Amino acid sequence: MNDINGTCCIICGQFKETGIRIVKEFICEACEFEMVRTDVKDEKYPFFVHQLKQIWVQHNA
Repeated sequence: MNDINGTCCIICGQFKETGIRIVKEFICEACEFEMVRTDVKDEKYPFFVHQLKQIWVQHNA
């Protein structure tokens, strides 16, 4: 979703102006930065995996 403040990030749900697109979904720069630096043993790792799975679920629906 887009608004005057940018595009809604699929990870954090906030509207941001810069980031990346995967398929049709947007990931803000801050979330991308955090995700690529998160170790698989980090407690937030499963959250990121779940959110990223939503891209494929929504794209294949």
